[in-house]
Amino acid sequence: RPLLVKGEPGTGKTQLAEEVARALGAPLFEWHIKSTSKSQQGLYEYDAVSRLRDSQLGDARVAEISNYILKGKLWEAFDSGVQPVLLIDEIDKADIEFPNDLLRELDRMEFYVYETRELIKAKHRPIVFITSNNEKELPDAFLRRCFFHYIRFPDKDTMTRIVDVHYPGLKKALLAEAGLRDGFTMTVKDVTITTEGRVGIDDQSLNLLAHVPIQESWLKKAPPYLAGLK
Repeated sequence: RPLLVKGEPGTGKTQLAEEVARALGAPLFEWHIKSTSKSQQGLYEYDAVSRLRDSQLGDARVAEISNYILKGKLWEAFDSGVQPVLLIDEIDKADIEFPNDLLRELDRMEFYVYETRELIKAKHRPIVFITSNNEKELPDAFLRRCFFHYIRFPDKDTMTRIVDVHYPGLKKALLAEAGLRDGFTMTVKDVTITTEGRVGIDDQSLNLLAHVPIQESWLKKAPPYLAGLK
C-alpha cells in the first residue's frame, strides 16, 4: 500500500521520501501535483497536436503512434529496472476525484494504453509516498487503500535538535532568543536575515550565521535582546 503522509507545510513530508530513496540507493520519481493536474498525466499523454503537425509536414514518424506518447511519472517508475521510490506530492491540491482516479493503477500497479493497445505493468513494485497538507479531505475509498502517518510540526526542543544536526556551529544563544521567538529582521554583511516565529531562520541565514563571527556593528537593526551576541 502507499504511505500517505500528512502534516503542515515545512514539516519534511517530501524530504522523507527523498531520504528513503537515498538510504536504499533507489531511483526517485517525483510527481508534484498542482490544482490543474489530472490523473492521466501521471500515466501518459498522447500528443495529437504534434502528430497532426508532423503529418502536414510529411514526417515519417507519424506512422508510429508510440512516437507521440509521453510517459508520465507512474510509467517511468513502472519501467524502472530496480525497485524505485515514487513520490506523489501534495495530492490535496488537485480535484477531489483525482485520488480515486488512481485507485486501480496504484492497487494493481498496471494500466492500459489505449492508443498503442498495450498493458503497462510495473517491473518492480514502487515504494509509494503520497503527501498532503490536509487542505481538503481525501475520498474514503482512497484512504482505505493507504497506510497513514502524520508528521507534527516540531516543538522547541525538537527544532533545536534538528538545527544542531544541520548547523552544529550555530550560536545557541541566537537560536534560543531569535529563531523561536516572534519574527525580526537584521542585516549581516549586506544579507538581510528574517525570522518568522516558529518557522525559524531560513537556510541561507543559518548557514551565514554558523560560519561568520557576529560583530557588534552588525546588530544595529537587531532587537535589544540580541545585543549581547558577539
